Amino acid sequence: MITLKRILVPTDFSDASQNALRYGMALAESYQAALHVLHVVVDPYILPPGGEGYLPPVDYPQQLEKTARAHLEQWVPADWRQKNAIVLECVHGAPFVEVVRYAREKKMDLIVMGTHGRGAIAHLLLGSVAERVVRKAPCPVLTVRPKEHEFVMP
Repeated sequence: MITLKRILVPTDFSDASQNALRYGMALAESYQAALHVLHVVVDPYILPPGGEGYLPPVDYPQQLEKTARAHLEQWVPADWRQKNAIVLECVHGAPFVEVVRYAREKKMDLIVMGTHGRGAIAHLLLGSVAERVVRKAPCPVLTVRPKEHEFVMP
């Protein structure tokens, strides 16, 4: 028998992540598992500067985290949070590294994450966080494609 006690849903606040959150919430309810929702704030100083050579202010990562935390609070419905065990978390770093690290450190039983469904060229140029997580995760990973199959509740 499979038991899930801790389910991780990484989010970048996209539609694909919203779809994965619905799956994660349904699974957490079914298994009475704790749902961990994680957002990774990408450090703007590791990215190349824009065309105009502008660098963000020194406190910019903290501003991004504050905004992300507020968004997490609104992202998961309040009535669902009141009835279920949930952890909302923000960390800084590279998304796939931090998702895998979090899953390992918190001993997650399952990761549920959205995929953007980009084409082959975009995938080649941009890479895929989901693909990297699948390869390195310490637990099973359920990837949810956008607008494919929806849960149908009886």
